[in-house]
Order: sequence, then structure tokens, then C-alpha cells
Amino acid sequence: MNKQKIFDRQTQLDKLRSDVFDTFIIGGGINGAVAAAALSAKGASIALIDRADFAQETSSQSSNLVWGGIKYLETREFALVNKLCKSRNELMESFPSTVQEIRFLTTIQKGFRFPPMFVYAGSVLYWLFGRFKTRAPKYLSAKAIKKRAGAVNIENSIGGFEYSDCFLYDNDSRFVFNFVRSAQKNGATTLNYLEALDSNYNGKIWTTNVKNQLTGETFAVKSKALVNACGPWADQQNRVDNINTQHHHLFSKGVHLTVPKLSDNERVLAFFASDGRLFFVIPMGPVTCVGTTDTQVENPESLVSDDDREFILSNINALLDLDKPLSKEDIIAERCGVRPLAAKPSDEKADWVALSRKHAIDIDVDRKHLSIFGGKTTDCINVGEEVSAVIADFGIELIDTQSKWFGEPDKKQRKQFLDKAKTIKLDALTPLSSPEPLSRRLWRRYGWDAMPMLDAIQHDASQAELVIEDAEYIRCELNYTAQHEMICELDDFLRRRSKIAMVVHADKIKKSQGLVEACKIFFGDQWQAKLDSYLSAPNTSN
Repeated sequence: MNKQKIFDRQTQLDKLRSDVFDTFIIGGGINGAVAAAALSAKGASIALIDRADFAQETSSQSSNLVWGGIKYLETREFALVNKLCKSRNELMESFPSTVQEIRFLTTIQKGFRFPPMFVYAGSVLYWLFGRFKTRAPKYLSAKAIKKRAGAVNIENSIGGFEYSDCFLYDNDSRFVFNFVRSAQKNGATTLNYLEALDSNYNGKIWTTNVKNQLTGETFAVKSKALVNACGPWADQQNRVDNINTQHHHLFSKGVHLTVPKLSDNERVLAFFASDGRLFFVIPMGPVTCVGTTDTQVENPESLVSDDDREFILSNINALLDLDKPLSKEDIIAERCGVRPLAAKPSDEKADWVALSRKHAIDIDVDRKHLSIFGGKTTDCINVGEEVSAVIADFGIELIDTQSKWFGEPDKKQRKQFLDKAKTIKLDALTPLSSPEPLSRRLWRRYGWDAMPMLDAIQHDASQAELVIEDAEYIRCELNYTAQHEMICELDDFLRRRSKIAMVVHADKIKKSQGLVEACKIFFGDQWQAKLDSYLSAPNTSN
């Protein structure tokens, strides 16, 4: 179907064994993905691996918001807010189909630590930091809040305000993976399910022993520089590799629950939860995402607890006027991610809640080693540029330092794509359950790579049919994904390349008549074993 070169895992493995790379990046979350995309676009030879799937951990457990950090105004981190707002604007302008403005409606309850007008003034300052790129904030009385969002319980409200930030139209892991694909198109070697065991430096070259998680095989990868982008596991990797750094991580567990759609309102409803922290009700197509928790934990391995569920459900039941209270039985899916907070030893006794999600990069110049701490999706472009600058300082030549390595294809290509979609009457084939035209959706997810999908649909209309019930993914998307997007397990597609597992209950997915066809498309002769593995797993989206 696709004239592009189909991804060949064995070829990528052979390159890992034989080549000496300019930079080897360990960790395929947002930090590793943008580092690979930036460096490969600038001419460096890059290898990127992740011990599981790309964006499987923290980078696929967010609220899907791209925001400038309005909460950091309270801790007077104005420089950080300014930087994040600038980054948000750049993402919004560079990815207009994916990163889109959305209104936030914030309700202030009686007894809150600041009066509503004072918090509203903060939103005006936030708009100023955002260079007026979004709609202006607006102060609201309790009655005005109720008029805009009838689901909000205003019994204990003393007012609020409305302001704008951004969100990812699809999902966070899809956004991350598109950077991985960008790096691959620029010649990077990218592989999931490869674990870095340990690394050693001989004065010129790093040798990293890796394990293929699918086969158990181990081999060595050689590189001139090494980047630790392991997210919450960065400290653990540095200990194994005998790397000393200024920073380390503290951990905050964030939990979100997906529940049936609570309101037709397309705003993000924002509150301050019972513990005083931000709490969101986020529209997500046919469902609603609610959360988050913010709980200090000791290590990156964390699961959703009964206390987490009770905290979120009790808050949502108190903050919204619902026909009946939400219970555990209403939960469609769960997200549990550990936020890595960059800290120095002096931060150990500080109020860890006040620690921001700002990133830090620690460098060992002599050994050409770089560690990335903290970070968030909004700040990803800065991470990519800063990593590139450090690698250049290591003496590794970057041929095209001015190359723009991020963003959607240009408007001319978009017009060509949409014009062709019109000629084959693509949008007339949009499944009735979809809230948006098929052409817009395919462009947003795949950009110019979706052009061969139009050819496939033109020759066979069944390529525009849904395969898995209640999931907005059509047959040609599954074919493309199988050929190009490194699907090794069924959850790689259901949970990360797509958001199906976040909007459709696992029980319903497992009973879908199209699941067998999807497995055959992805895994060929191995489809039954992969399907059995998925069906036997617990019903969880963590």
C-alpha cells in the first residue's frame, strides 16, 4: 500500500550491532524522542532504544494537555512560565492540527487560599506571558459559570474565570512517536523492546550492552556520545554506568481515570481539589478524563491504588452535578504515571510539591555523556535544541544546525492532500460514529504519510472501514501502522499509537469481532499467540 520503505526490525538490529553512532540515546519517552529527532535532522548518526515500547511510561500517562504552567505563578517562577508559554505557542503554531487551543473554566470554592479576583488577575498575567496568542481570560460569577457549564456544582462556588491553553487532539504517546518516526526518516536507528544493561567508556567510544526483550539476545552498541533519557529511571541507569550528576529525581504519582462522557461542554473544567491542588475534567471525545492525583512516591514503579480512585471519584462527585454519583464500576480506563521532578540535594528538605516540571541537563564533558532530568511535553522543543547544542560542544559535527526538525508538513502539501481527498470523496466514507471528517483525521495523525492511504481507499473502499468497533481507526491505518510503526504487542497499537484503550473499555475491545483481523494485520503468523497474550492480561490501561 505504501511506497515508502517498510520498517524492517532485523535491518535496524543489524545496524545497531555494526555501526558506531555519533550519539546513542537510551529512553524513548518525549525527551529521548525529541533528542533523536533534532540530532538526526542536524546530520548526526543516531540510535534510539527503549526497554519497552516508545512512550510506554510517563510520556503516555499525562492529561494530554500542553500548557504553559499557570500553576507556577503561585511559586513566582515567572521565568519558567514565560519559557513554557513561548514553547506552547511554538508547538501550537508548528502542529496546528495536533496542538489546539482549548478553553479552561476554573471554579473557585469558598475558603480557597486566594479570592477569585486575585486568581483571575493571575490568568491575565498568564495571558501576557503567552504573548496574547490565545483568547483573553474572562472573570465569571458563579451564575455565569453555571450558564457556561451546567454540570458544575456552584453551591460552594464564589466565582471563577475562563482562560485558554492547549491540548493534544489525539494522545500524548502518538505525539511522542511522531518524533521517533521523524528521526527514523532522517536515518536514525530506532528500536523498542531493547534494554540497556550497562555502558563503559574507553576514552573514545562508549560500549553499551543491550538485551533484546523479545528474544533474550544480548549484544553491544558503540557510540561516540551517550544520552541518558530514561525519565524516572535516569538515576538507576546512571548508577549502573558509574555516572555522577548534580541532579537526581523525586517522584510524584499522577493518576487519571477515564469515565463515560460527563458533559457536552467542550471546555476543560478546572477546580482545586480537596487537598488544594489542581483537578481537571477533560473532554476526550466520547469519554471524559478526570484527575489528577499528586502523591509523592519513593520509586518509579507505581500503580493506581484504591485511595487514588476514591480521591478522584469523591472530588468529581462533589464538584459536578451528576444524575448519579460515579463509582468504580464507571471507570473505563486508568492512567498512572510517575512524574520525574528534577532536584538537587538541597531540595530534599524543601516542599516537594513546590518543585516544578522544569528540565535539567547534566553533562560529563570528558566522557561525552549527557543526562536529562525532569521535563514535560510542553518544553520538548527546548530539550531537543539544548541536547543538540551539548552534542555539538562534545565535538560531534552537526552539518545542518539551522534545520527545523519539528512541525507538520507545509500548507502546500496539506492542500495537495485535502484536494486529493476531495476528488475521491473521502469524507463521504467517514464512519457515522466519527465527530470529524476522515481527511482531517488522517492528515493530523500521519501528515504526508497518509497520501498512500488515499490511493488504497480509492482502489478499495473497504480500506476506509472501521476494524475494531467504537474505535476511530480504519483498515488502511492498521495496514500502515503494521508496516511502519514498530508494533510488537497489541497494546502498542491500542494504547500508544492510538487511544483506543483509553476510550473503549477493555472488555469491549476483547469481545470485538475486528480484534482478530487487527492481530492478523499486525502479527501475521504469530497473531494467535499475540491475541492470547492480550486476552489473558488484566483489564488495565496503566
